[in-house]
Amino acid sequence: MSNTTSNPSSSPSQERDQDRDQENARELGAAGSQLSTAPREEAMADLPAMGVIGWARWFWRQLTSMRVALILLFLLSLGAIPGSLIPQNSVDELKVQTFKDAHTVVTPIYEKLQFFDVYSSVWFSAIYNLLFVSLIGCIVPRTGTFVGQLRSRPPGAPRRLTRLPAYTTWRTGAEPEQVREAALRMMRKRRYRAHVTGNAVAAEKGYLREAGNLIFHIALIVMLIAFAWGQLFKSEGAKLVVEGDGFSNTITQYDDFKSGSLFDNDSLVPFSFTLDDFIGTYEREGPQVGTPRTYEAHVTYSDGAYGTPKKKVIKVNEPLVVDGTKVYLNAHGYAPVVSVKDGRGKEVYKAAVPLLPIDNNVTSTGAIKVMDGYRDKNGKKDQLGFQAFFVPTFAGNGQGTMFSQFPAADMPVLALNGYHGSLGVDSGIAQNVYQLDTTKMTEFKGSDGKQLKERLLVGETMKLPDGAGSITFEGIQEWASFQISEQPASGWALTGAIGAIAGLAGSLFIQRRRVWVRAVRGADGVTVVEMAGLGRSESAKLPEELADLAVTLNAEAPTAPDTESDAAEASTAEPAEGAEK
Repeated sequence: MSNTTSNPSSSPSQERDQDRDQENARELGAAGSQLSTAPREEAMADLPAMGVIGWARWFWRQLTSMRVALILLFLLSLGAIPGSLIPQNSVDELKVQTFKDAHTVVTPIYEKLQFFDVYSSVWFSAIYNLLFVSLIGCIVPRTGTFVGQLRSRPPGAPRRLTRLPAYTTWRTGAEPEQVREAALRMMRKRRYRAHVTGNAVAAEKGYLREAGNLIFHIALIVMLIAFAWGQLFKSEGAKLVVEGDGFSNTITQYDDFKSGSLFDNDSLVPFSFTLDDFIGTYEREGPQVGTPRTYEAHVTYSDGAYGTPKKKVIKVNEPLVVDGTKVYLNAHGYAPVVSVKDGRGKEVYKAAVPLLPIDNNVTSTGAIKVMDGYRDKNGKKDQLGFQAFFVPTFAGNGQGTMFSQFPAADMPVLALNGYHGSLGVDSGIAQNVYQLDTTKMTEFKGSDGKQLKERLLVGETMKLPDGAGSITFEGIQEWASFQISEQPASGWALTGAIGAIAGLAGSLFIQRRRVWVRAVRGADGVTVVEMAGLGRSESAKLPEELADLAVTLNAEAPTAPDTESDAAEASTAEPAEGAEK
């Protein structure tokens, strides 16, 4: 009595195909198994009752399947898109605030979705951790299976080689033992793992396909660990340095500093450097006029507190590297040198004031603040502030623009307007050094009663009204902005990326295949040679490779000449086992 029931919706042809597939699977047996390390999926009928344990097992098998791992990897890549397009608090809080001010409608939505902190958000962390668990759950059992396959021998030949996708046969006068020995030598010479089992030679090749698959996923885990380690222990800061000034790698020296949650401030690499000179050259002709050609920061640095000073030229994408910490050249600008005298003619301020560029031609703006030492003509303490607008190449009076015409300092002009009063620096509230808070200040006015404004060339002086003093444009220095980064495990991340590419290439281009050579004596006493191949997937290369092997073997076991009696016997006799075409 049969235990099987037919599906009413299945057509007779579908049932025949299913029966043929089941019969092929039974006949191939071990020969067609273990061509992959992927675990077999159980049918729903084989699962236990879907209680708590059953659902837990089902969820674990789904999570650790390669399909889910690829989906999670895609979701991780998809989740990184808003982190690339939307300003992040971990990178630049000022840009985040500017974005929020400009996009008041979507800002509440982005905040709820944690789009301003993508890489530390709950949903990104969940995808990241699930991917990590999924990859480990995939790799551990597959590694065990692969090691077992490496230690075992290729399986014996199936009973009917004619059912394999690549097949050939011929008759030879050589003895079966001689054919098998020749086939074994040939397979091993072609770097097959081969051995004789029964009346056939079993050979297998292409194990690097599965090795590449495992390497790819192990490399992904290495990359994930390196990424997490780098985020937890990283440090990154920015420093603007004027020519002649220097930097020491301590927290107080940074203009801006961010670090990972497990970073220890005491672990900063001790080093220092001085910006000796900044050299920038620009295209002066053609359609790319004004385009930077070279940015070079010439520095003198010391490794450690008492290191020997060394010279180094820092270029774009060519950082200074000190014990794993990299100093990148980030930006460049101008710092006009100004001197200020009070109402009694005493110089109370002289410094190079960095100004921030606002266009590609380095038109720059900023603020000059005289906080201490200034007294008016009556000896009363006061504070001065100047709004500054600098152009390295002035178009000239009457040209209708104050913006720079070229990034090099060909004709530098400094435009100033001044204020006096309280700068607000004593309030305890942090201020932007490039902006002037004039809420508690009074602007200087000229003799015509309008706001005092002047354009100064190098060496020129703007006199303040009522004997309040003067400010002189003394000269120009240049500044460079540096990014100082320590990214631990970056080497591991690079190794993982290279390993992932190599493993993926191996899993895509290497074919796992098996070849069997059976040599048996036929009913007429002539040796029948059969060769068949089986790959993990159908490939046009497998028949070609089998044909090449057959030609090579046929040279040592040539085809026996047919006779009329042989043909007559062949037409009436039953074929030898395994000799069907």
